[in-house]
Amino acid sequence: MPTSSSAVFLSYASEDAEAARRIADALRAAGVEVWFDKSELRGGDAWDRNIRDQIHRCQLFMPIISAHSEARDEGYFRREWALAEGRTRDMSHKRAFLVPVVIDETSERDAAVPERFLDVQWTRLPDGREDAAFVARVKRLLSAEVPAPSSPVPPPGERVVQAVLSLATRRRWFVGAAAAAAVAVLLVGYIAYGRRGTLAPVAQDANSIAVLPLSNESGDPSQQYFSDGLSESLITALTHFLA
Repeated sequence: MPTSSSAVFLSYASEDAEAARRIADALRAAGVEVWFDKSELRGGDAWDRNIRDQIHRCQLFMPIISAHSEARDEGYFRREWALAEGRTRDMSHKRAFLVPVVIDETSERDAAVPERFLDVQWTRLPDGREDAAFVARVKRLLSAEVPAPSSPVPPPGERVVQAVLSLATRRRWFVGAAAAAAVAVLLVGYIAYGRRGTLAPVAQDANSIAVLPLSNESGDPSQQYFSDGLSESLITALTHFLA
């Protein structure tokens, strides 16, 4: 069992050993050091310490994801994946470390992997077959020429923030549009009825319109702020117009 650190640590379910071997052979042929354990016998304090040391010292961690790993709710590879994710929490976001590889049609969307695996670009290598572009990319990452490419899908936390901001923007737009429409209706009525002399006579210097609070008809008390906001927007708009 080797004890020196490797550039790439391959982590996989035992059912994917052959595909992992193909990937390891392709990287080694390009001069890349790879940790690829072929032993079926795992466990024990000495083994655990060695694995932890390898994951702590390797330059890139490469989890092999497949239907086999998806079907395994438990497995030593999942401990390795958790250790690798833990290490990323001490790293700069610019640091390339996680390089997930999918060897079949497993989807990223519902994959049973640590959350940090979803923050980076995944590579698809059917059955672990050699891919010159992939090998070249790994070598660039190891040489620190480029950072790890970011996934086009934002992290879950960021997606929630964006959704909240989007909802808030739509609500502000609706409040503004509703207020503008209400002002337009009131002004048209004010001018039309005023010209026909149907409004009650008032002093010429007393241009005023009463705005009653709008009621919340949704039945949901938590939406009261919406009615209040619409009332305030209407009052503000009228104040500027009639001032």
